[in-house]
Amino acid sequence: MSRPNCFTLNNELLRLRASPDIETTLVIHPNALVDFLDYNAFLATVDDWLSSEGFEGEFQVASFHPDYQFAGTAATDAENFTNRSPFPMLHLLRESSVEWAIASHPNVHGIPDANIETMRRLGSKQLLQRLAQCVHKIPQG
Repeated sequence: MSRPNCFTLNNELLRLRASPDIETTLVIHPNALVDFLDYNAFLATVDDWLSSEGFEGEFQVASFHPDYQFAGTAATDAENFTNRSPFPMLHLLRESSVEWAIASHPNVHGIPDANIETMRRLGSKQLLQRLAQCVHKIPQG
């Protein structure tokens, strides 16, 4: 598997900057960063890129991976599914939109706990099945 460079990331950030009507975008890596530790290390590169290229404070990145695992959790813990996705991906968000969402939500600090509770209620087995269905439905080639 290959390791992506920041070319696509940079292009998407420039596209967002030039197109205020586009709120957000995803950068999906279906054939790269399969190993979660490699992916996690790549996130440091992404943060450095945002800073060095002048995007810090304008955009932020939310990260998702098929094997996402929060520190202090077991790989099978349901709360890890709040950041799992069919493929490694970066969700590029406008800082101003995130700030607006935070200011507009009645209990922004309760969101992570509510998400974790939802994942626990669904359970790891059902979440794994749903994730597998997503990958199965994606056209190959």
